[in-house]
Amino acid sequence: MKASPEAQQRLLELADLDTELGRLAYRRRTLPEIAELDQLAGRGAQVRDDMTRADTELSDLDREQARSERDVEQVRVRIDKDQQRLDAGKVSNARELESLQSEIVSLRRRQGDLEEIVLDLMERREAAQSRRDEAAADAETVAAEEGEVTARRDAALADIADHESKAGDARTSVASGVPDELLALYDRVRGQVGGRAAAMLRRGKCEGCNVSLSTVELNEIRAAAPDEVMRHEECRRILIRTAESGL
Repeated sequence: MKASPEAQQRLLELADLDTELGRLAYRRRTLPEIAELDQLAGRGAQVRDDMTRADTELSDLDREQARSERDVEQVRVRIDKDQQRLDAGKVSNARELESLQSEIVSLRRRQGDLEEIVLDLMERREAAQSRRDEAAADAETVAAEEGEVTARRDAALADIADHESKAGDARTSVASGVPDELLALYDRVRGQVGGRAAAMLRRGKCEGCNVSLSTVELNEIRAAAPDEVMRHEECRRILIRTAESGL
């Protein structure tokens, strides 16, 4: 393939711009803010799970406490009723009187036991509420951090997009000055090597793979016409000759 030395030189500009675009694409994929947001999303999910568990526990404890308080109230009402019978002197039978007094003692003991249960439930509810409040505070912290990191990520993405736009416009301008056949070769090589498709030959070394050319290869390049498009046999990149090539 033949192309003017000027057209071949443009491939170096094109390679620089493609390298810059590749760097920007890599930067976009590997923004630290992306990893931070992933971690925060995990923390947020954990916090939401903690809040859900705490809410479920609070709901269960509220039902259990309400039931126990009803039990206490029922026993208290029964005690009051029995005590009123005693105080009114409506029980004259000695056996019935003893039975009623015994029942009141038993009911008071039952009331005490039930009140202990209520107190225990209240303490457990307080602990559960504390865990819920802590989880809610953590959720607010995570949300604030997510907002801050998201803002940094968006700013970084905007900066990348701006540089990509400028580099893309410059690439379009440079590519317009490269013959179609040469540009097609360049794009094909770029797809094959996965990096710079054109590299300068500097002091007998390919700057694409940093391998020095053999004497035979250098002699072939010296003998080639200036408009002959040369390839490095080692890495298959397009070699661009300059005054620094050492030929």
